[in-house]
Formats: sequence, structure tokens, C-alpha cells
Amino acid sequence: MRNSVCHSATIYANALMHAGTTVDTFLRENLEWLSRATNWAKFSATAGLGVIHRGHLQQGRSLMAPYLPQNGSSGGGSPYSEGGALYALGLIHANHGEGIKEFLRESLRSTSVEIIQHGACLGLGLAALGTADEEIYEDVKNILYLDSAVAGEAAGISMGLLMVGTASEKASEMLAYAHDTQHEKIIRGLALGIALTVYGREEEADTLIEQMTRDQDPILRYGGMYALALAYRGTSNNKAIRRLLHFAVSDVSDDVRRTAVLALGFVLYSEPEQTPRIVSLLSESYNPHVRYGAALAVGISCAGTALSEAISLLEPLTSDVVDFVRQGALIAMAMVLVQTNEAREPRVGSFRRQLEKIILDKHEDTMSKMGAILASGILDAGGRNVSIKLSSRTKHDRITAVVGMAVFSQFWYWYPLVYFLSLSFAPTALIGLNYELKVPKFEFLSHAKPSLFEYPRPTTPPTTTSAVKLPTAVLSTSAKAKARAKKETDQKTAMDEGNISGEAGPMKGPKSSDKEGETMQVDNASEKKAEAELSCEILSNPARVVPAQEKYIKFFEESRYVPIKLMPSGFVLLRDTKPSEPEVFVLTDAPSSLASSGNSSIPQAPASAVSVEDGEPQPPQPFEYNT
Repeated sequence: MRNSVCHSATIYANALMHAGTTVDTFLRENLEWLSRATNWAKFSATAGLGVIHRGHLQQGRSLMAPYLPQNGSSGGGSPYSEGGALYALGLIHANHGEGIKEFLRESLRSTSVEIIQHGACLGLGLAALGTADEEIYEDVKNILYLDSAVAGEAAGISMGLLMVGTASEKASEMLAYAHDTQHEKIIRGLALGIALTVYGREEEADTLIEQMTRDQDPILRYGGMYALALAYRGTSNNKAIRRLLHFAVSDVSDDVRRTAVLALGFVLYSEPEQTPRIVSLLSESYNPHVRYGAALAVGISCAGTALSEAISLLEPLTSDVVDFVRQGALIAMAMVLVQTNEAREPRVGSFRRQLEKIILDKHEDTMSKMGAILASGILDAGGRNVSIKLSSRTKHDRITAVVGMAVFSQFWYWYPLVYFLSLSFAPTALIGLNYELKVPKFEFLSHAKPSLFEYPRPTTPPTTTSAVKLPTAVLSTSAKAKARAKKETDQKTAMDEGNISGEAGPMKGPKSSDKEGETMQVDNASEKKAEAELSCEILSNPARVVPAQEKYIKFFEESRYVPIKLMPSGFVLLRDTKPSEPEVFVLTDAPSSLASSGNSSIPQAPASAVSVEDGEPQPPQPFEYNT
């Protein structure tokens, strides 16, 4: 990708595809390509490592050490990569920042470079998410009062992340500063920060929401839409929906209208089937900003559901006349179809082909091309082992996920915020644990066809590029000579065939029967293929179980391990019905099998030849070695 926007989008997509997997092979193998990133693109490229290594708490700091400011101050490296590394540390330790908060605070205090301050503020907000830590709040507030546009925007968001759901008096302080400053970026950061402070407060937040939605500044009204969305998240509250719809059609600012429609997705995510119906008319609006908001509203509320109505609403928007509407629709469609394969929803295949076509088309607009690249990353998020979930199985909201999605939707203004989407990823797996929290070997049943929930086929890059053969010029005289020669050979072959047919007439019967035999064989092969598809599948602990598969999960009654609470996915605690017998564990430190690393054609040693204690094979039998 020569275009810098598409180059950055590819880095974002790679980070989302490998979120939490620690697989950074693509970056290591393409260092020269990666080095083209400059300035803020370099910031984003470094921060992407935080998404890839998310949750890797013990080694997080050592992984990022080459990029971090040395001894708390700038180590002579690029401030963009240093700022990105601090942001990456926040992403790695999101909501689990006890071990990293002090280092991030020290980095923030000891620098005067606004780019490093930007990364440190975002990192601190993520690491101390929802802690309402007064000391960290004061440190971030000091950065805000420097009135630097770049650092101030991150400080405003960081203050909101720190104070999520507290509805404290700090919100009034932030609102007052938003009125004082002249920087739009700072006002926008504070607007989102204020909205985060009233998360889940419903009626308690009405006074502040009223104050923001009546403000003359459209950026603060825009923040008021987010405040409405987050205060009434997942409640399907009629009053909140009515107010958002009112602003969606009446406000003079396109930004406010777009955000009002988008906010409906947050209010309705507990009832995803309602969203397409409510925004269907808005998706046909003359205003492209409203259409974009409708697309993302459906994407947010129907994420991971593969809802047919949502796909039908988004399909026409993916070929909209306006480039940014296409971008939003492609991203929203990927969010809806995450963890879905063609067997379950045939339109996934056509959507993947559409993405490929947009990415490879040289004449496509940059905006929609960026949307297609990001959509590819979201479709295969987390190594195709995560889905986007804003609420738990018990219908409680996942605060980190909702906050992450809210900040992600700000990527319209600031691309590095794309990485916040990784906070809303939830692993799709069933992992059974015994009383020691070890993973024992046991099996359970998925009462559905395996093809419905199998991994999508891996994308294979083209191996060879064939040159296009141009038509050769043919002279009229050559054409006449060829026609004459062809006519003569046709007459000669016709005469020869006439002679042979008289002699070999009886052979016609067996030929036809041979053909019939051949066709019968083809039919049999297709029948066998159809019969090969089983109606159920036995899975071994741990296993990939996608949300739509949960209702088909059954546990065997005669199994040694019985779930204490019947849960079709996630961590399941198991009761051992035969505690006196030795247990066999699946996940151990030693390698469980050497067969996968060797050649399949080499005969394997019998099971008795492998030592159970250390997982190593026995030495070979004595033999003579001749030179």
C-alpha cells in the first residue's frame, strides 16, 4: 500500500487480527515495509504491539522496552514510537494496571514532549480504567491545563476513563474548562470524557445531559449524545431513544446528527433485533452523516449476531455513493459477521469477496479502501477466536467492552483510537477447570453439523502472476490460407471416419455403457460426500465454541467430569466424580506430543514408548553404526 492512510489501516487490521495472540510474525517479516510509517503512523504501528500482546501482563514491559523512554525521560529515540509504546502498555494492561501505573505516571511527569504526553495519558487512562484514582487524575489534569491540543485531547479522554461511571463533580470542572479553551481537539476529548463519567447513571445524569445538549457549541452537544448513549447503555429506554431520534433529525450540526443515530446502537445493544427496525428509515436519509450513523448503530448493537435484518440493511450501504458511508457500512458489516462462516450465513462469502475487490481496486476511494482493510481485520479478529460482546451471558453489561466501543467510534477524528475496539473482544471458547484450576481431559457434544461453526477457509495469496497475453495481428492472406487448409483436412478426416465406422460399428454399445458407468461413479462420489457430513461433533476440552453454537452444547451424563453449573462457554468449573483415579491433563508445561512436528509418513512410536512423567520419548534400541 503506497497510500499512508491504507498503510496505517493495514497495521491496524493486522493488530486486530492478532489481538491477544502474541503473534507478531507479520511485523517481523515486513520490517522494511513497516519502516515507511512516519510521524503519527509510527505512533500507531508501535501501539499496535499492545493489542497483539494484550493481557500479557508479566512480560508486557520487557516486550515494549526497546521503544519506551529510557529512565523515565526521552531516550533519544523517536517521540512518536515512545508515545506509541506508552499507549501500547496501557492496551496490554487495560483494566489490570496495578503493576504499570507508577511507570506510566513517572513517564508522564518527566516529559514535556506533547506526543509522549499523548501516549502516556491514553496509557494511564486504560491502565487505571474506572479506578477514580485522585493522584493520577491530578497528573492528567496538569497536562490538560498546559492547553496543548495534542496532549489535551488525550488528557480529556483519559480523565473520562479514570472516572467511568462515578458521576463525580469532576465532570463540571471538565465542562468549565471545555468552555474556556479554544482548541477543538481538547473540547472533543473533554466532551467524550464527560460522557464516560455518567456511564450507567440513567436519570442521575439527566441534568448534565440537558446542560450539554442545550450548549451552543456543537462539539459539546456531540458529547451530550455520547452522554445519553452511555448513561442509558443497553436499557432500550424509550425516553432516551426519543431524544436521540429528535436530535438525529433536527440538529443543525452534521456531527451531532451522526452521533445521535450512532448512539442508538449503545442504548439498544441488549435488544439487537430492534435496531434495524428503528434506524431503517434513517439509513435512507438524504444526509450521508445520518446514513453513516445508522450503519454503525446497527454494527454496534448487532455485533457478532449475524442477524439477517442487520445484514439486509447494511448491504445497500456498502455500495453507497458517498465514500465515508461505504467505510462505515463495511466496518459495521464486519462487526455483525464476526465469527460467522458461509455454511451459517451464505452472504459472508460474497462480503469477503467484496472486501478483496475494494482493497485491490486501484481506483477505489481511500476512505472506503481503509474501511475494507479494517473490516478484514475485524472479521478475523483475535486469530478468529474472539467475538465482539457488549454484554455477558447473564445480560450484564461488560463495562470495559462498552467503553472501548465508545472510544473506538471516535476514530472518525483520530485514527489511533481504532485500537480501543480490542477492549470489546471476548474469547469464544469453553475451558473446563478442576478444583485446582487445571485443565483436565474430557469430552462434550456439539449437537450441530460441524460445518456450521468451523473456521472460515484461510485466505491464500496468489502464488504466481501470469502475464496477460495480447492478441496477435493476423493478416487477411494468412487467414484465407488457414481456412483453405482447414477445409481440406476436414474433408480428409470425414472420408477416413466413414471408412472406420463401417468396420467398428459394434463397438458403439460398450462405449455408451462405459460412459454410463462413469456417470454412475460420479453420482456415488457425491452421495458419499453428502453422507460424510455428521449431525453432531464431539469436542475435547478446551474447545472453540462460538456464541451461536452455545445452545447446541451438551455434556455427557456418564462423563467423569460434570459441570458444577451448566455453562455452554467460558471457564466452566468441573466436579470430578472419580477423585480416587489419576487425572490426565491437557495443558502442561511439557510438550504433549511430538507427532505433529515430525513427518506424517514416518511411523510413530507406540504409546507405551512415551514417558508420561516427562513427555519425552524413550531412547532408541541399540544399533551398529558403520562408517
